[in-house]
Amino acid sequence: MPVKPSVTALHRAAAAGRRHVESWTGSPRALDVLTALSCLGLMALDLPGLAAADNSLSGPLAAAVLTAGCASLLVRRRMPWLPYLTALLLIGWLHELTLIQFALYSIGRYRGRRAAILATTGFVALALVLFAVPGWPEPRAATLSSLLSLVVPIGVLASAVGIAAYRQDLVCELTARRAESAVSRAVQQERTSVARDVHDFVGRELTLLTVRSEVLSVRSRETAYAKDFEELADTARRAHLVLNDIIVQRGERAATPGVEGLPALAQESGRAGSPVRLDMDPQVYALSPMRQAAVYRVVQECLTNAAKHARGETVEVSITTDGPRLRIAISNALPARTPGRAPVSAGSGTASMAERVHSLGGTLTATRTEHTYTVVATLPSF
Repeated sequence: MPVKPSVTALHRAAAAGRRHVESWTGSPRALDVLTALSCLGLMALDLPGLAAADNSLSGPLAAAVLTAGCASLLVRRRMPWLPYLTALLLIGWLHELTLIQFALYSIGRYRGRRAAILATTGFVALALVLFAVPGWPEPRAATLSSLLSLVVPIGVLASAVGIAAYRQDLVCELTARRAESAVSRAVQQERTSVARDVHDFVGRELTLLTVRSEVLSVRSRETAYAKDFEELADTARRAHLVLNDIIVQRGERAATPGVEGLPALAQESGRAGSPVRLDMDPQVYALSPMRQAAVYRVVQECLTNAAKHARGETVEVSITTDGPRLRIAISNALPARTPGRAPVSAGSGTASMAERVHSLGGTLTATRTEHTYTVVATLPSF
């Protein structure tokens, strides 16, 4: 039975509305609105007292003033001093101490320690000045010590919580930047490794080409092709020099092993406590050196991850070729109980693997379920 267009449009509109609500409820703006409403709810508890107190505001007018004051919290991230000044006005006018707590927290959270200390000092100073004004605070029997026991803790506690949140934000931002930097370094190192492998593998072929062309040039000196072979030898030498200038980095390193190094890698992983079941298509040995190096790096990183997060579990490694595509699949079961101590990890291994695979025109996906972790990489086989 065909679905009516109106029903489909209604479902789409409902889905779009849900997505919009979900995105909005998780936004800072929604948190600011919730903060303002919470402050208004707490201040509403003081409305009966404000109505009965000797001031120039009636109950409904006092409610409107308090609502306007709470609305200043909507800009507490960009202009935290606005709700602070509004709160000081309400303290002197209506003896209302609720908004100042939110304002001091906002200054500490979004402007840091110095601003919070300055704001708290101003709040306490204003309270001391108002204490000397006849008729404030009520009742007059209140002493200076009782006033300070209320005013000082309110300001200090709100500011301290805001400063702690500000420092936590800085720590989270620093952690995120360090993680991003670690991933960038890993990607750059992998690019350098790929470049060096290009030099090792392509350079070897260019060297053979140079030597072979020079031999042919010597053999053909008395023929009409002598000049052509000399030019071929010169071209090969120049290509090798250009490769050195562009790719070679300072420092020596061994070339990344090929698939012939996988059995030794599997044995090493088994000795470390993560046995490996290696299933490799014999046609993989015919791959180019660059692709063999990519296979080795993907398997190496996956075995390292398994040793960190699934020690003792068997790792299944499957490397197959299907026409023009090469498929590498590595999976391992996850332990039922998480380790008591988190393993040391920079979190950049997957980015490093992906960079190696992407440099050859392939794709890499990592899938984690409740019981298994699987990495699948595909790339052209030629």
